[in-house]
Amino acid sequence: MRLSNATLHDLPDGIERPEYDRSALTPGIVHIGLGNFHRAHQAWYLHRLMQQGLAQDWAIVGAGVRPGDETQRQRLAAQDYLNTLIELDPAGRSAEVVGSMIGFVPVQEDNAALIAQMADPAIRIVALTVTEGGYYIDPATNGFNADHPDIQHDAANPDRPRTAFGAMIAALKQRRAAGTGPFTGQCCDNLQGNGAILRQTVVSLARLSDPDLADWIDANCTFPNSMVDCIVPATGPKELELVRSFGIEDAAPVTHENFRQWVIEDNFCAGRPDWDKAGATFSDDVHAYEAMKIRILNAGHQVIADPGEVLSVETISGCMQHPLINALFRKVEMQEIVPNVRAVPDMTPADYVDLIDRRFSNPEIVDTVRRVAFDGSSRHTGFVLPVLRDALAADASVEGLALTQALWARMCEGTREDGTTIAPNDPFWDDLTKAARAARDDPKAWLAQKQFYGDLAGDARFAAAFERWLRMIWADGTAAALKAYVGG
Repeated sequence: MRLSNATLHDLPDGIERPEYDRSALTPGIVHIGLGNFHRAHQAWYLHRLMQQGLAQDWAIVGAGVRPGDETQRQRLAAQDYLNTLIELDPAGRSAEVVGSMIGFVPVQEDNAALIAQMADPAIRIVALTVTEGGYYIDPATNGFNADHPDIQHDAANPDRPRTAFGAMIAALKQRRAAGTGPFTGQCCDNLQGNGAILRQTVVSLARLSDPDLADWIDANCTFPNSMVDCIVPATGPKELELVRSFGIEDAAPVTHENFRQWVIEDNFCAGRPDWDKAGATFSDDVHAYEAMKIRILNAGHQVIADPGEVLSVETISGCMQHPLINALFRKVEMQEIVPNVRAVPDMTPADYVDLIDRRFSNPEIVDTVRRVAFDGSSRHTGFVLPVLRDALAADASVEGLALTQALWARMCEGTREDGTTIAPNDPFWDDLTKAARAARDDPKAWLAQKQFYGDLAGDARFAAAFERWLRMIWADGTAAALKAYVGG
């Protein structure tokens, strides 16, 4: 059955579907970066509210600023912006059709349609999932990177912006002139203090071309921090075949684990849906939830993905089944990460490690090592290195954390131990590969990348541990290094 509004009531029995009148929905949210994660997470929470007869004026309009986003727009438009979510629970799979999105802005080089949509007074939230590396952050300082060519373009051409942030600024300029008022900017990416980072990017970019507008945005718009969590694999032939097994023809299905979490700071200048009625948590201490998730789950992903890639393990669940990689995960988490994480209501860091262990081990989730290892230049600097810095400051053990950096360097050399080539998997892959190959003979060449490590290379304890592990990896192999750490 081809998915569309017309076929909703003819779908096979047992598939949940919208019970609300989609024709009566009106937009309230523009979401930029409409990938799988958003559709399995934020769109699902809103859909669940709509199933309760709530939030009918908060429907989502999708958007993107890359040429590939136009392909996604056409794919979703052909099925009335509906999509199927398939929950991959070891106890049994289930399918649900989500209908909270009602449109998708045409993708244009000058982003004129996106600007017009965000300038519409009905839009009260502009949300983003554009990956951790998409906020023009200088990784060495965590400040705004004003020298990036995209930023320079938008500063010189504010009415024809290239970036999502430039488009937000242009829309806010129109809203201020029309007296429409501000909207909330809501970051849904895995960044600690993600709302503050979004504010930094938007306000800093605006200041390059219109300081008065930057001041107005800073004073009137809100940028709530949030923590988002759900493991959502990429969609490929297997997922397309899986949705067909449910009797649905869906060009953009999404698979996901049987777990979701969304913790949000209640700071919305133009109103918000009651997401808490669908299971989200509003909290004044988002930072604690963020830190636990980013340091244990996201850093944990990096701990296992790089050795998995080098040892030709294809999936995250496969890494957890690998005795040495699993042991690496448990020891680094419990001995070096957990001491640098504080508890949140109803969850200790050690209990959270056990939860993440079970989630990573779910064999139904075919989450590839390649996906998780992608953009290590952002993920290691954002997820792992802050824990390393805290451990060094506390004079605690950093052996396992140093080993993870050596494993990242080994992976970035570009070959697996079976001799196969690792395809480029980072925006800075060429630079990383060059440094990794130089580090084979001189480990200091890897730590000399100050854009990632800053002053960490000057810490004698970390540098010595890193050099020892990297030399062992190249001399004796990854498995030998893992055995030495796990048994040490």
